[in-house]
Amino acid sequence: MTETNGKKASLKEDELIEKFLQLRKEGLSKGLSDGEISRAFKQTKSWTWKGLMSNPAFQTQMLIVLVAVVIAAKFGFRDLLEEYIYDSKCLITNNPLLSEMARPLADCEICRGLTSVPTERGISTERFVEKYAYSKVPVLIKEGTTNWTAMETFSYQFFKQLYTGTKGALVSVEEECQFFPYKTEFATLEEALNMTDERAALQPGEDPWYFGWSNCHREVAAKLRSHYQRPYFLPNDSESSTLDWIFMGGPGVGAFIHLDSVMRPSWQAQISGAKTWTLIPSPECESVCPSMNVTVKKGDIFVVDTNEWYHSTFIHPGDLSITIGSEYD
Repeated sequence: MTETNGKKASLKEDELIEKFLQLRKEGLSKGLSDGEISRAFKQTKSWTWKGLMSNPAFQTQMLIVLVAVVIAAKFGFRDLLEEYIYDSKCLITNNPLLSEMARPLADCEICRGLTSVPTERGISTERFVEKYAYSKVPVLIKEGTTNWTAMETFSYQFFKQLYTGTKGALVSVEEECQFFPYKTEFATLEEALNMTDERAALQPGEDPWYFGWSNCHREVAAKLRSHYQRPYFLPNDSESSTLDWIFMGGPGVGAFIHLDSVMRPSWQAQISGAKTWTLIPSPECESVCPSMNVTVKKGDIFVVDTNEWYHSTFIHPGDLSITIGSEYD
């Protein structure tokens, strides 16, 4: 690319970013809050046109999408669309519609011939690297949390005391990390950790709840990781993310079907309760790969590339479901 072409490309990028910022500003000026815009799709009851049309921020979101598509079509820079929408965490929060429009096409070879999620027990690092680590093939590792004190320690009350008793921990989640309210009315982790004792205990007649969050607070991370170890089967030379992901709640639908943009494969350990994952291949792979269900029970670790597999979760009745996980490279 010549220097002149480089300047033109840079100008297009600047114009695209400026347009997004103007549209976001317009939404705010019409009465939408940052929270409403960022949670617009998370609060949608189902990923359908009927559900989307009932969302108060949908028109603003669609305006942003349409402008992005028109600009990308006119100037031919899909790469920018991927960079500023699919990977962006700043201009607007990623949502299923935007991510689907901008995501790269999937490689259907990752699931060709796969009819169920493989299950392993006592797997060696060598076999994990050979079969699963970077193949994007999901795997359930049975009894992968041996000797973790998290199994007896983690609970709703544990997290409540940890976050409310650690200076700056709740603010860190709100300002630096992410909170996922799913089907609840909670806007922040602080609200979620201040529900009534009766509701927290999932007593009959109380509203159900399920939510998740990522942790960016170093002191909290140190306390969490004192109760669990890096999964024994991960490659010796791999580096784990500094982020911990925690998901917690009672029976019923957990996360609705979605695709992540965390950019690396991840693992999730089931600390208590049981959760069934539904994995669905990308639309372009539906003729090659079937959907699959896998139930993760207490003590199991599920490894999946959530950037490649659409997924949803269902929490089984019984003990509160608590999972903790992270990414690896």
